[in-house]
Amino acid sequence: MRLPLNQDQRKGLVGAALLSVIVLAIVGTYALWGESYQARILYATFVNLLVVVGLQVFTGNANITGFSHAAFMGIAAYAAAICVTPAAMKLISLPDAPWGLNAFDLSPIVSAMIALAITGVLGLLTGLIVVRLSGVGVTIVSIAILVIVHSIFLHRTDIFKGNQALFGIPKVFGLPHITGLVIIAIFAARLFRESAIGLQLRACADDEAGARSMGVDVYRVRLIAWVLGTMFFATAGIAYAFFLGTISARPFYFNFVFLTVAMLILGGLRSVSGAVFGTLLISIGLEVVRWLETGPTLAGLKLPQMLGLSGLLLGVVIVAVMAFLPNGIMGNREIEDLFRRKTKGD
Repeated sequence: MRLPLNQDQRKGLVGAALLSVIVLAIVGTYALWGESYQARILYATFVNLLVVVGLQVFTGNANITGFSHAAFMGIAAYAAAICVTPAAMKLISLPDAPWGLNAFDLSPIVSAMIALAITGVLGLLTGLIVVRLSGVGVTIVSIAILVIVHSIFLHRTDIFKGNQALFGIPKVFGLPHITGLVIIAIFAARLFRESAIGLQLRACADDEAGARSMGVDVYRVRLIAWVLGTMFFATAGIAYAFFLGTISARPFYFNFVFLTVAMLILGGLRSVSGAVFGTLLISIGLEVVRWLETGPTLAGLKLPQMLGLSGLLLGVVIVAVMAFLPNGIMGNREIEDLFRRKTKGD
């Protein structure tokens, strides 16, 4: 028997559908007028979008900031890459791999399932600690997780290649695959936000003592959101590895963490729509800034090279939003709320 959806869940489905239309419109625009090199940019944007939506699931609903998402993304990327890479290629790229890791290869689907399982278990184990902390404690522990995982990537060169790239990964994903994953992620995040657990999680964020007095199991709802968020990060890592065909430890560290956190802050922590809009806005802005960094000619005027401008932009965005828009562009609103307000105004 199918359970009926409540009003908030139906509203969530409408909002997710509207966001999906925007995603499909972007992909359609690329298909009609885009250049081939822009496919890589769009794919990277959608990978970031998966991560930012996953951040919103825990950080946005629980109002607790974590910085370990790049670690979980990296774990899934390496796990999937090691499983799917042909054994003959791994004998070259990972000649000293322990436990027979270079002696087998699996299908992309099985490799992805194993990567999701490994990341999910690690998410559960770390979550059992994280959910009992709050505020600065979560921030410190999540940074510790990030540093520990990155150190393992760097120093276990027999498995992860250290600073060198792990190559030979089959390129089995393309833009249609990541587009489908993004749409699924948006629907999942909205349904979670409007579910009973999502409501309880936001209640804990607003008034933990009051939520406990109403019978909310704070640790349980936080743990569910934490593990679900790691599944989003793992999916992004798998998609990243399956598209590029080569990965290294460098992308899964602080630069990526700050980039994705800035996207969520800009859009609004408490809103899935904000996560989507923040990701798209910063992605577009960074491409413009990277173009300006090369010193282009505008209206006959040759601009100087301005290397490092993209890093400056992220810093300015974070400071400006926290100062003037502490709740981000969307605040607590979702995309369907904007349409409702416009309709009432008309």
